[in-house]
Amino acid sequence: MNVTKRVGRPKAFDRDEALTKAIGVFWKQGYEGASMKLLTDEMGINSPSLYAEFGDKHGLYLEAINSYATNDACTPLVALETVPDIREAVRAFFNAVVDYSTHHSSGAKGCFLVSCVATSAGHVDGTAEMLRDAITATDERIKARFDQEIEKGSLPKNFPSAERAKLMFDLRQGMVFRARAGFSDDRLESNVDKYVRAVLSAPES
Repeated sequence: MNVTKRVGRPKAFDRDEALTKAIGVFWKQGYEGASMKLLTDEMGINSPSLYAEFGDKHGLYLEAINSYATNDACTPLVALETVPDIREAVRAFFNAVVDYSTHHSSGAKGCFLVSCVATSAGHVDGTAEMLRDAITATDERIKARFDQEIEKGSLPKNFPSAERAKLMFDLRQGMVFRARAGFSDDRLESNVDKYVRAVLSAPES
């Protein structure tokens, strides 16, 4: 009796792990340079499995962006939100930025959103919207931490939470851009104290 071999995803398929590996390929190669062969080889699945699970390369890319924005990109925010003292929390945020920008498990440098997604936002459908959403969500979470500190009295009532949240995000992007260019973590860390002071400096009367 002839038995037709069924093509599908492997039994041991781990969706999150596959997305992490796909992020590494997109990060290093860019959207256009990430061929289906590179993706399937790195993810450890075949083309039919990829199409069955993610639709196509574009669908995989959008899910990779969402996975990164939800997981990796939140590491500095978690540091900011969990360290009790606000000055140390801001410092922990920037230290986390240095760490994940220079020691990512994929071997890529910088930030996936900056290094890859931002460059594809103008011509890959859906990426610009996801990038805007990620930036807005980051701004709001930083602002929320500052607002909590204002309520506690740790920051002055006129502290410009929204403005300083955007400053923190912009400083973060500068750090990951430098990491992408090959600046060492020591060089990046040398600016952390200055960034902490800038973010938490007293507002002008």
